[in-house]
Amino acid sequence: MEDSLRKALSQKQAAVDAQGGAVRELKASGAPKDAIDAAVQELNALKLDKASIEKQLQAALTDGNDNALSRDAFRQALVNTLERRLFYIPSFKIYRGVAGLYDYGPPGCAVKSNVLAFWRQHFVLEENMLEVDCPCVTPEIVLKASGHVDKFTDLMVKDEKTGTCYRADHLLKDFCKEKLEKDLTISGEKAAELKHILAVLDDLSAEELGGKIKEYGITAPDTKNPLSAPYPFNLMFQTSIGPSGLSPGYMRPETAQGIFVNFKDLYYYNGNKLPFAAAQIGQAFRNEISPRQGLLRVREFTLAEIEHFVDPDDKSHPKFFEVANLEFLMFPRGEQVSGQSAKRMVLGEAVSKGIVNNETLGYFIGRVYLFLTCLGIDKERLRFRQHLANEMAHYAADCWDAEIECSYGWIECVGIADRSAYDLRAHTDKSGVPLVAHEKFAEPREVEKLIIAPVKKELGLAFKGSQKMVVEALEAMSEKEAMEMKATLESTGEVGFQVCTLGKDVTITKKMVSISKEKKKEHQRVFTPSVIEPSFGIGRIIYCLYEHSFYTRPSKAGDEQLNVFRFPPLVAPIKCTVFPLVQNQQYEEVAKSIAKSLTAAGISYKIDITGTSIGKRYARTDELGVPLAITVDSTSSVTIRERDSKDQIRVSVEEVASVVKEVTDGQSTWADVLWRYPTHSSASVDE
Repeated sequence: MEDSLRKALSQKQAAVDAQGGAVRELKASGAPKDAIDAAVQELNALKLDKASIEKQLQAALTDGNDNALSRDAFRQALVNTLERRLFYIPSFKIYRGVAGLYDYGPPGCAVKSNVLAFWRQHFVLEENMLEVDCPCVTPEIVLKASGHVDKFTDLMVKDEKTGTCYRADHLLKDFCKEKLEKDLTISGEKAAELKHILAVLDDLSAEELGGKIKEYGITAPDTKNPLSAPYPFNLMFQTSIGPSGLSPGYMRPETAQGIFVNFKDLYYYNGNKLPFAAAQIGQAFRNEISPRQGLLRVREFTLAEIEHFVDPDDKSHPKFFEVANLEFLMFPRGEQVSGQSAKRMVLGEAVSKGIVNNETLGYFIGRVYLFLTCLGIDKERLRFRQHLANEMAHYAADCWDAEIECSYGWIECVGIADRSAYDLRAHTDKSGVPLVAHEKFAEPREVEKLIIAPVKKELGLAFKGSQKMVVEALEAMSEKEAMEMKATLESTGEVGFQVCTLGKDVTITKKMVSISKEKKKEHQRVFTPSVIEPSFGIGRIIYCLYEHSFYTRPSKAGDEQLNVFRFPPLVAPIKCTVFPLVQNQQYEEVAKSIAKSLTAAGISYKIDITGTSIGKRYARTDELGVPLAITVDSTSSVTIRERDSKDQIRVSVEEVASVVKEVTDGQSTWADVLWRYPTHSSASVDE
């Protein structure tokens, strides 16, 4: 609708301009008054039509802006609550804080701890994974091999006068969004151009990004000063290991490399058997150019990563049938390219149709869906988006992101990638240690092996100092490339050959390399395993969980809105509260006795013996997301209140800890216990 209105407005503006020109010509030529009056009347009618279209377009844009305003108001209410109740706060607050760094307070730590405990249960225990814990400080050579030293960059621009730095793509994105949302005068073609830029923003080179910033006259947001051309900025925090400064290192940008470099030992620990998975939870560090969006883009964060090593020739999974019937929102690349929306798909069908590359990748997509929905993520605001071809690394077989919708839009919270054998091969090449697996044959097999034998003497004479790079490139050829080279050499005696590390083509002659195939008997197959990698941004998941769990409801008097977090008991920071109804020595003794039994049962609780009204105490703990509240109103029995329904049951003092444990451990639902115990209703304890 917006596009058609912009087109109509552009056409109407052209008509107004043309009619205005006609009126001026009539007046200049001394035309009769009747003719001029008729032309002016037509001009006024066109202006009215234009004003009507502008009004419709403004209404269409305002709908989106109103939604944005309501999202902003919701987010502000949420963030105020989170900071006031100490879920998280800006780090070093008394020194005005540092962008992109946050401290988790007591309830935030408890939520995070519960999320990670469930992650371990759902993945590490369920799949019998090998958990490791590697250092945050990583030697440069490791990250050189992985490609991070050369390629882990974002494009940055600087305010040419103040030196303030900005992320180039963010400036262009903000400009395009503001134009589309607020500028009525842009044509349909211009609007389409801006939308296209937003769609391909991640693919723009430094030159293209700089060209657009210049073309649109984008300046520094704070000062309106001109900006420098975009240039790459490495996002890793650099350090040196030891006092000499001769051993450079970095704070790790991900936890995965620690697993890859330990593959050989982990493979041995696992009995030299594939498949197996290793897991790690730990801190990662990225020196973001302009952190924003609270917990979603920070400079230090917790990652939980899995590296599932599998035979590249067999990516089936024995437990895939357990998730094959799950149905949820999927957004394959075909739908994205054709401008369609995400649609509900059955996971088994997506794998069988080849939309998802293989069963193991599909299995982890299913397990991630179950993990997120069990935490309390709304399944209607969760989708799995497939990477477009231009988003994927050249070595990746397939990649999907679990994206969660929040007030900032769709946010990538989990990446699930089939990274092929890239990482293990990269570390094998750099370290010289073969990170490979073995498959022993029951009977020896006769296989045809490709033999590429570079003649180093001839290559040395021809390429001198570049000889090593040419040799490595020749040895790295695929069978198809090698056989094509052999055929060309036999027919013409020389062939052009691209050496990527030199960045140019060289001429290879028949004397420089021998290519042949030999039949050999092999007792085992040696291969580099493929890696399926689910990578979880824990802070992002927790923030989205806060948004999906937060709501307000009116107080009993109706004079204020009360904040509530509907956390599932699984992740709630405190499982229950204990309140003596009134300040009374006997009730307080019962409350302390219940507290002891809760501690013995391993249940987190908060006891409140203040004289505040019970309604206010309920409201305080609802705001922390505490699912159950125990009110001591007699010495023999107590009431248990459920947070969201506000329903209450009466339970004996002796049973209360076991009932709470049953519900908070997930053995029973609140509905299950509601019919087993008498309900309780009292005006004195209602909010």
